[in-house]
Amino acid sequence: MKQKSISELMNLGGKTAIVTGGAMGIGLGIVSRLAEAGANVLIADLDEKEGEKSADGKRVKFLKTDVSKEEDVKKMVEVAVKEFGGLDIVVNNAGIYPQKHVSEMTKEDFDKVMSVNLRSVFLCTREASKQMISQGRGGKIINITSIDALHPSMIGLAHYDASKHGVWGFTKNSALELAEHKIWVNAIAPGGIATPGVAKMSPAGASMEKFLAAFLAKIPMRRIGEPDDIGKVALFLASDLSSYMTGSQIVVDGGVLLS
Repeated sequence: MKQKSISELMNLGGKTAIVTGGAMGIGLGIVSRLAEAGANVLIADLDEKEGEKSADGKRVKFLKTDVSKEEDVKKMVEVAVKEFGGLDIVVNNAGIYPQKHVSEMTKEDFDKVMSVNLRSVFLCTREASKQMISQGRGGKIINITSIDALHPSMIGLAHYDASKHGVWGFTKNSALELAEHKIWVNAIAPGGIATPGVAKMSPAGASMEKFLAAFLAKIPMRRIGEPDDIGKVALFLASDLSSYMTGSQIVVDGGVLLS
């Protein structure tokens, strides 16, 4: 078999991707790299203002979507197919991480995190894989987990950690199920990434400077990650560079889990 060139391996021209939570932060970093590689991209996000700002109306379009709702997810897939003619790549990135101790957590708090972080991955995978199977040309599903799927990062995220462990388990089992259809399912586990959400995470009473200094002290690379650090790995998993990978999780954390 003739070996493809690097440019051929990374070329996503003619392919269509959906990125949930793609209006800003990690999601937007992923959108940017997939679009740069030639993919048509549908941003599925609740933030209409940021979503419209991030779309160009041509190869990158926006759809207001609540990925925890079945009807919204079905519409999301329908719109991607209508606008771009098919579906080849789905990045399940949407997620929330409100901090709250278990002793103060309500059932509603727990259920909300589970619905956005875990149920959405199930719904998006189910609907996307149906479309991919019907097309008969395989596909790529990329789930954004967290280093918290492997080790807790801080107190107050028990519901978040449970959801991310769930996404990692779901990734492995769905990879087994979908392999016969040439649909590869993998995950990326980010560490600390400079996003609007992370910027709001300093504990009550602590200055952002002190919080950031303590955070950086845990990172062997001594820098916080950028959305593009995740975008580049998502491009790797979405492209033919990762043609012999499924059911894997790539940790992108600057070495945090080593410390």
